[in-house]
Amino acid sequence: MLNRKVCVVGLGYVGLPLLCLCIEKGYKTYGFDINEKSVKIISEGKSPIKDKFLEEKLDKLKDKIDVATNPEVIGEADIIIICVPTPIDAHYNPDLKPLEKAAKTVSENLKRGDLIVIESTVFPGTTEEIVKPILEKLGLKAGEDFYLAYCPERVDPGNKKWNVNNLPRVIGALSVEGLKMSSEFYRTLTSSEVLELNSIKAAEATKIMENTFRDVNIAFVNEMAKSFDKMGIDVTEVIKGASTKPFGFMPHWPGCGVGGHCIKVDPYYLISRARQNGFTHQFLNLTREINNSMPHYTVEKVIQGLNEIDKSVKDTKITVLGLAYKGGVDDMRESPALEIIKELENLGADLKVFDPYILDKSTVKDLDEALDAECIVIATDHPEFKALRPIMLKEKDVKVVIDGKNCLDKERIKVLGIVYKGIGR
Repeated sequence: MLNRKVCVVGLGYVGLPLLCLCIEKGYKTYGFDINEKSVKIISEGKSPIKDKFLEEKLDKLKDKIDVATNPEVIGEADIIIICVPTPIDAHYNPDLKPLEKAAKTVSENLKRGDLIVIESTVFPGTTEEIVKPILEKLGLKAGEDFYLAYCPERVDPGNKKWNVNNLPRVIGALSVEGLKMSSEFYRTLTSSEVLELNSIKAAEATKIMENTFRDVNIAFVNEMAKSFDKMGIDVTEVIKGASTKPFGFMPHWPGCGVGGHCIKVDPYYLISRARQNGFTHQFLNLTREINNSMPHYTVEKVIQGLNEIDKSVKDTKITVLGLAYKGGVDDMRESPALEIIKELENLGADLKVFDPYILDKSTVKDLDEALDAECIVIATDHPEFKALRPIMLKEKDVKVVIDGKNCLDKERIKVLGIVYKGIGR
């Protein structure tokens, strides 16, 4: 297997770690991306993504990196892995154009015996009904002349325990031989289990189910947070209590909204596909409605908190801490912080924004300057924000704290006379 050559198509949050892994495992590996700026940065052994894991890997492997914007590199490989984005449009419909373009580019450089693996998240049926016909346009037949498989990505940016090296993988393929070839390949990459499924559709549905499961459970605790707010119950205490049950409960935590390219996007792929097949996902639609409401709910907390000190949002100095969708990364994809900022701007706030991982989008240079405000809104649970000591807020004369991630010490803040509003606290 190691005598085969690999090409990773799409060098973003999924493709770039995979490129590094393939090189580390001894494969001659090529990378292809249409973004010239990213390709140039990667070719220099640097990461266009702010991620310590990636930065260290690329620096270590810089002499072995071979990336290009010329699609001819795809033809040099016999294992081609497509890792391009699969977003949604403004109406929450799946946007498969990046995947379709990538498949067309691959088809133009395809040869007999090649193995094509799709890692991009898609709805069940996409690989066989959309990708396969594109790959076959120039005459080669999937399952006969080349092999086609689907292996859903499982990248969690910033996760120190689980990464591309040790995550279990799930694979479905068009043919028995393709399944054997793709599973053998992934077994050389991961130290964990590689599970072979009976169909590509099952593998595609696996990824959708994983993230929809999380979306549903987050929506549940977000709704409980809203309910407990009315009852004066701290939802985080309740979750801690329920977590002592050793079976039948899995803790999820409420917050100012769901972000990232997976949880906020993937359910819509299933909702859309099911609708095409005559089924309506009432539960998933409600889940999305609840989680989409949380940025607005957070702004309502801002309004309530300021009302307690006889202030309105208009012309009040407010700082939003965080732009990324999760702590410790610079990933702004689908971040609820962006919706919170937009709504506060529309309400006329004298707004500042600070994210230590995204300084080029911040309006102030550091945290000290960011804390010069009457109200702060925690929109991302960066370590730098979780480490904020209540006395620092008091010294800066912060009067209202809106803890959109429930990551600060509520009681110590309140004892200093600062208004505290969390999500369900």
